[in-house]
Amino acid sequence: MTQRLNPFTTSPAAMQPWIELGKTIQTNGLEPLLRELVMTRAAQINGCTFCIHHHIADARKHGETEDRLHLLSAWRESTLYSDRERAALAWTEALTLVSETHAPDDVYEVLNEHFTADEQINLTLLIAQTNAWNRINIGFRRFHPAERKKAA
Repeated sequence: MTQRLNPFTTSPAAMQPWIELGKTIQTNGLEPLLRELVMTRAAQINGCTFCIHHHIADARKHGETEDRLHLLSAWRESTLYSDRERAALAWTEALTLVSETHAPDDVYEVLNEHFTADEQINLTLLIAQTNAWNRINIGFRRFHPAERKKAA
């Protein structure tokens, strides 16, 4: 796999507002570990190796455990996640796979039990931007550090 182009050097004027939006979304009041779990889960679904690598590293920096990181793709079968985290992960999957799920009412009802209206918007923006970043990184074949070393 060959990197196609670097959007940051190719079009810095287009990417800068995108980066700023990401900074705003990252400081939107949601718990850091919840944000990292959500972003990692969306990246897992999308198969974005760069983002999976990045968000797992950030989750570890925020104190996330190895067990929870290893079981994230099977969060429904694990007892390690809180009801709030489960609601966020279900919403993440529903929106990441929206063409299949159409954001079902039952998933939204659980989300509504655990998140305020403002938090729902912030979480939805986080999921939306994560999915967009996944598409940018996958589309332009951005490598995570281990892939970069192998390609060299």
